[in-house]
Amino acid sequence: MSFPQHSNLGGMIAARPDDHTWLVEITPGGGERRFSYGELRELSGRVAQTLHDRGLAPGARVALLGGNRAEYLLSYYGIMQAGMCPVPIGVKLPTETVEHILADAAVEFLIGDAAQCLKFEGRLPTWAFDQPESWRAALAPQAMAPVPCAPGAFATILYTSGSTGVPKGVPLTHGGYIWTLQQVVVNGGSFMQETAARVLTAAPLSHMNALFLAKTVTTYGATLVLLTHFNARAYLQAAAHQQCAIVTAVPTMLALCARETDTWQSLDLSVVVNVAMGSAPVTDALFEQVAQMFPNAQVQNGWGTTETGPAVFGPHPHGKPRPRLALGYPLPDVEVKLAGGAHPDEGELWVRNGAIMPGYLNRPEDTALRLVDGWYRTGDVMRRDADGFYYFVSRADDMFVCGGENIYPGEVETLLERHPAVAQAAVVPVPDELKGEVPAAFVVLRPAAEISAEALKQYALERGPVYAHPRFIRFVNQLPLSAANKIDRQQIRQWASDLRR
Repeated sequence: MSFPQHSNLGGMIAARPDDHTWLVEITPGGGERRFSYGELRELSGRVAQTLHDRGLAPGARVALLGGNRAEYLLSYYGIMQAGMCPVPIGVKLPTETVEHILADAAVEFLIGDAAQCLKFEGRLPTWAFDQPESWRAALAPQAMAPVPCAPGAFATILYTSGSTGVPKGVPLTHGGYIWTLQQVVVNGGSFMQETAARVLTAAPLSHMNALFLAKTVTTYGATLVLLTHFNARAYLQAAAHQQCAIVTAVPTMLALCARETDTWQSLDLSVVVNVAMGSAPVTDALFEQVAQMFPNAQVQNGWGTTETGPAVFGPHPHGKPRPRLALGYPLPDVEVKLAGGAHPDEGELWVRNGAIMPGYLNRPEDTALRLVDGWYRTGDVMRRDADGFYYFVSRADDMFVCGGENIYPGEVETLLERHPAVAQAAVVPVPDELKGEVPAAFVVLRPAAEISAEALKQYALERGPVYAHPRFIRFVNQLPLSAANKIDRQQIRQWASDLRR
């Protein structure tokens, strides 16, 4: 099967037979809906024609505001095929944040869950997609062919999480993301194409992780197994029962799966040959837990940002095995460099590739800060080993100073998670009169594990820099998650605001 060729990202659909399964949707009660590649081509084309018939012009911004479901992706592809620009928005965002995004992106039409559409009735034309019969009844009878698009035309506008302020719009171009899909051949694309593998995801489709995965699966002719809601037990059951060869997730989701010991030990997960984690840091302890759950799988730690896309790192050019926590080796068509570090092999990662965003939407100051001569300053501090593999250290803006020493929370978290009793740890700064700021850790223990706060502090003192050990340790049942299923550091900082030395 050849790689599809089209100037419109929405037209990048593999030439599978019409009856080949494209998507399996699984609901919390275990219900299933299946869609073929023929239905994808027909229904997305009818979405495109429907939007055209409603008077929307090429380039119009169309919001997607709803939970995971087949109609979300069918609408997403249809919007692009019509030459319009989808704007995915997380359903867990506060209403005022959604309103900001709708205004900032100049959205003209909204497609989403009926409850979400109701909130904006009278302000925008809406189309509910969580009522399948009425959604289909509103479709145009004929499918529209994908319209040609210029390489620099906006294919999608995604919004950053806003963890440090108001969310910023990140336009992604048709040319940039078709380039990215071509690069993915070395990171699982060829395997999908050759085997028509089943690929599992439960991450929100409003987020880059799941959305780009869906495009990759569709381009390379695999089958996407999509959970409408994430639940650790249901995720593990879907991997086994749907015979998924590839499972993907944000690391926090797999950490929750690891706690379901009875479930994963009772299932046959030997069919899984690849576990792809991304969108958040991964620890050695989590790698070990994931390897136990999926004994035949190669576990990989991926990296990418909304602004650069996921095509940055891949396999070593000389076939050297990727170390456990490594993100990979730079792809041949990608330039990377480390800047501002204490030595040449550590610093902030700068990236230049074929998918770099053209600039933040309506944010020239932020664009000038992050884009320098075609390079994107990622804000991620990384290190490089002697073989050229890259490793995540921490976010530069998470770093804080304790008594004159720089502390990267990710390094302290990794240290704590090496303890056999610790499943997850999140470290944030707490004000201190003498030191300025000191580390505080919120820790989730493994099932049935026990350890005192003092014993864990001593563990950190014995194995890491004295200045970096947590002055406060609080045990919690679970860490809070953001709308993208990442650890919500804003919430954890609020927890820490009550702590005083």
